[in-house]
Amino acid sequence: MKRLGFLLRPGWIALALVVVGFAYLCFTVLAPWQLGKNTTTSRENRQINASLSADPVALTSVLPHQDSSAPDAQWRRVTATGHFLADKQVLARLRVVEGDPAFQVLVPFAVEGGPTVLVDRGYVRPEGASRVPPIAAPPTGTVTLEGRLRDSETAPADKQPLTEQGFRQVYAIDTGQVSQLVGVPLTGSYVQLSADQPGGLGVAPLPHLDAGPFLSYGIQWIAFGIVAPLGLGYFAWSEIQARRRERAAAEALSAGEPAGEDTPEPQAQPAPRAPSVEQKLTDRYGRRR
Repeated sequence: MKRLGFLLRPGWIALALVVVGFAYLCFTVLAPWQLGKNTTTSRENRQINASLSADPVALTSVLPHQDSSAPDAQWRRVTATGHFLADKQVLARLRVVEGDPAFQVLVPFAVEGGPTVLVDRGYVRPEGASRVPPIAAPPTGTVTLEGRLRDSETAPADKQPLTEQGFRQVYAIDTGQVSQLVGVPLTGSYVQLSADQPGGLGVAPLPHLDAGPFLSYGIQWIAFGIVAPLGLGYFAWSEIQARRRERAAAEALSAGEPAGEDTPEPQAQPAPRAPSVEQKLTDRYGRRR
């Protein structure tokens, strides 16, 4: 256990907490977020594709009661006969249609023999930066219209409805919020008018049938959640191996030191003496007799 004692150091503990926290977020937040978006997009694509070949049905067959909603029938084409409640008109602000800003015009529609449903008449472009343009009033009297069912949106909690330029305005097509704002009960789903309908304005195109990159993003977050702990384990194993090598090198060095008496150092030889004058004369002329 002493060999693993370094893992209890503050640096290693902090690293382990970061890795565990990151992996937890990957599996519980980031991956489900992307996979959930993929599920929603795939479901919407299937519904749009099915609606292209299906004949329109009576709205009361899918929304029979005032508190009805039809999440499984989104984008289904429906027809309804009734009249607009023109004095309850509301604008959805800060919308984007085909890449440009727009207002979407919302009016409750009382269906004969059925519920009151919110109708998205279409969009109008703002004048200047954000000024509401003149909007044609919806027709009076009884009309028959065709549109597509849409799921209610969720209004942002930090953005409340407001009245500006003489129009009641909201930040999302939230049928519950619009119902409270105008004082009229509305169904959970709303109707987006098709082209060339009574009271219709600009028609937003259908979304592209593209699942997007959400599935691959979700798989990537799962992979990151797996790789992060494995990486931590690899670094810990590398540290253990490095410490073993250092310990083995230290033991080998200790075992290689001489244990006997000190070896005497060789004594230095005295430097040769320079020859005297007499020796030089003897070498040159020979010794006298």
